[in-house]
Amino acid sequence: MADAALPWQLGFQDPATPIAEGIIRFHHDLMFVMVFVSAFVAWMMVRIVYHFEHTKNPVPSTVVHGMVIEVVWTLIPAFILIAIAIPSFALLYSVDETADPALTIKVVGHQWYWSYEYSDYAKEDGSTIAYDSYMLPDEELVEGQLRLLEVDNRVALPVDTHVRLIITAADVLHCWTIPSFGVKLDACPGRLNQASLFVTRPGVFYGQCSEICGVNHGFMPIAVEAMSLEDYVTWVQTQLAS
Repeated sequence: MADAALPWQLGFQDPATPIAEGIIRFHHDLMFVMVFVSAFVAWMMVRIVYHFEHTKNPVPSTVVHGMVIEVVWTLIPAFILIAIAIPSFALLYSVDETADPALTIKVVGHQWYWSYEYSDYAKEDGSTIAYDSYMLPDEELVEGQLRLLEVDNRVALPVDTHVRLIITAADVLHCWTIPSFGVKLDACPGRLNQASLFVTRPGVFYGQCSEICGVNHGFMPIAVEAMSLEDYVTWVQTQLAS
């Protein structure tokens, strides 16, 4: 599973949410339309240059207006744009759609690390599960961990569960981004932005801050570990006992 960026990667990471799957499908459909239109325009340009070159057509045409051709080249692009707009609007609506969440996680961006709070769970002293997530330095990495992407405390999420993310920042603009989830949401100081997640498979998914936020912008990665509901309950119990 390509759940993290690969060297010289050009394509998408493997999707892990319905939204990411929809984005990738829409991209592929749109690329088909773009290739068709680009090839047709290129073919027309080559024919025009070839047939209207002065040695082949020494007497230029005097036609300056054609009702049929103008109607055709207006209606066909309009129909193409409508065909593109309908699925794009449906995708935009699904991105913004919110379901009744079973779990809410507050995400706070700092210079230069992330903080997470699980406000649905309370310890005996009344505090909630909350921790900071810093990038692991090179000397602390073990074999198999990804440089510049691994963190000391991953975000734990259950699979097949509606999760609400509330994202903000404590200082400057940040951006919480996980490509495999199809989520890229700005963290703005003094404002709460919301995103919905429904992770469909377990795994470890990586992302990075996608808003230039200072000198260490490139050193505040995001690591999310999606696990089964049983493993997630065990993780919660461990956090509450600590």
